Amino acid sequence: MAVDYAVIVVYLAGMLAMGWWGMRRARSKSEFLVAGRRLGPAMYSGTMAAIVLGGASTIGGVGLGYQYGLSGAWMVFTIGLGLLALSVFFSARIARLKVYTVSEMLDLRYGGGRAGIVSGVVMWAYTLMLAVTSTIAYATIFDVLFDMNRTVAIVLGGSIVVAYSTLGGMWSITLTDMVQFVVKTIGVLLLLLPIAVVKAGGFSEMKAQLPTEYFDPLGIGGETIFTYVLIYTFGMLIGQDIWQRVFTARSDRTAKWGGTVAGTYCLAYALAGAVIGTAAKVLYPELGSPDDAFATIVKDELPVGVRGLVLAAALAAVMSTSSGALIACATVANNDIWSRLRGLGKAPAENADDHDEVQGNRLFILIMGLAVICTAIAIDNVVEALTVAYNLLVGGLLVPILGGLVWKRGTVYGALASVVVGGLAVIVLMATYGILANEPVYYGLLASLAAYLVVSLATPATDAAVLTAWRERLAGRSSELASEPAPVSQ
Repeated sequence: MAVDYAVIVVYLAGMLAMGWWGMRRARSKSEFLVAGRRLGPAMYSGTMAAIVLGGASTIGGVGLGYQYGLSGAWMVFTIGLGLLALSVFFSARIARLKVYTVSEMLDLRYGGGRAGIVSGVVMWAYTLMLAVTSTIAYATIFDVLFDMNRTVAIVLGGSIVVAYSTLGGMWSITLTDMVQFVVKTIGVLLLLLPIAVVKAGGFSEMKAQLPTEYFDPLGIGGETIFTYVLIYTFGMLIGQDIWQRVFTARSDRTAKWGGTVAGTYCLAYALAGAVIGTAAKVLYPELGSPDDAFATIVKDELPVGVRGLVLAAALAAVMSTSSGALIACATVANNDIWSRLRGLGKAPAENADDHDEVQGNRLFILIMGLAVICTAIAIDNVVEALTVAYNLLVGGLLVPILGGLVWKRGTVYGALASVVVGGLAVIVLMATYGILANEPVYYGLLASLAAYLVVSLATPATDAAVLTAWRERLAGRSSELASEPAPVSQ
C-alpha cells in the first residue's frame, strides 16, 4: 500500500500547488470567478466534464450498475443528456450575457431584483447542499485508503478543496479540474473498466452469471428514468455550478461545441460505471450495500500502484464537483444575496478596486467552505440531502429561467410567483409524501409552471426597453464594460 499512499499524497500536493499557481492569475473579479472568460475548447470540455461527473456519478454510478446492471447507467446518462441540451440549445446565449450568476440573468431578463434575490436564496441552498454531499464522499474514499475516522476524512478532504479554491478561485479550480479530468479518464475508463470486465470473466461470463434483467436497458424502470430526466437533465440546464462554467468559455462557439464534447464524454462514463458495477456483482454477489461495490473492487482486484491511481480518480471526481459547487455557492452568496442586502450592485462603482473584489470573493469561498465542512459532518443521509437540493432547484427555478429564455411574455411577477409557489409546493409535498418520493418534483414543477403562466398573463408585459436591452445582450452586442455586472465593494 505504500505505493498507493505515495500516489495519493503526490496527487493532493499537486492540487494545492495548482491552487497557489492559480492565485497569481486571479487578479480581477472576472479572473477569479469565471477565469477571465477565456477558456479554449480543450480546457473548457475537460473542466465541464469534470464538474458534472462527481462522486455520485463515479461511486454512485458503479453502485447502480451493481444493483440494476446496465440500466444503472441512466442516472449519469441523463446528466450527459442535460449537458448536451444545455450546450446545443442554450449555452451560446448564456455565454453572451457576460454575467456571473443565474440571478443576474433573471434581473436582466425581467428588469428588476425582486425575483433575483429570491432565486438567489434557492440557488444558494442548492449549491450548498451539492457541495456538502460531495464533501461527505471523502469519508468513503479515505476509509478505503487509511481506515480514517469519518469526521477527520471530511475535514481533510474538504480543507484541501477550500484551500485551493480560496487561493485562486476559478483559475485554480480550472487547472485542478483539468488534471482531475485526465486522472478520471485514465483511472476509471482506461484501467478500472477493462480490469473489472476481465476479472469477471468477460461479458459472456457476466451474462451467464447474472439474471437477464441486468442487461435490459430499461431494467431500472420507466418511472425512475423519467424522474432522473426531470431532476438531473433539467438540473443541468439551470444550475449555477454549470452556468458558471459556461461563463468561462472564450466564445459562444466554444461553449456550444466544447460542452457537446463534454456531454458525449458523460454518456460514455455512464456506461462505463454501469459495466464496472455489473462486473462487481459477478465478483461479489452479496455486498451489504451497492455503494460498496466501487471500493471493494478497487481494494481486492487492482494491483499496487494502479489501485492508488484509481482511488486518485475517485478523489478527482469528488473534488471537481465539490470545488465547482463551492465557488458557485460563494458567488451566489456574495453577489446575489449579500450585495443586495447591503443595497449594492445596482450601479457601476467608479472607484471599484479589483483587489478588493477578489479579496471579498475569496473571503466568501472560505466562509462557505467552512459551512460546507461543518454541515457535511452533521449530515448522515447523502441521498436525501441531494434530493432536497435538486427538488428545490428544479421545482423553484426551472420554469422562470427557461421561460425567460424562450417566452417574451413572461414578467417579473410571473417569475417571482413561479419561484415561490414551486419552492413551497416542493417543500410541502416532501413533508407529505417523503423526501425521496417522486411526487414533490412532479407536482412542484407543474405548480411552478401554472403560477408563471397565469401571473405573467395577468400582469403588464415587461417594459419594451428592458426586452430590447435583453435581446442586445443575448446577441452579444453590448460592450464588455457595460456587460459586466457592477462590482461589489468590500
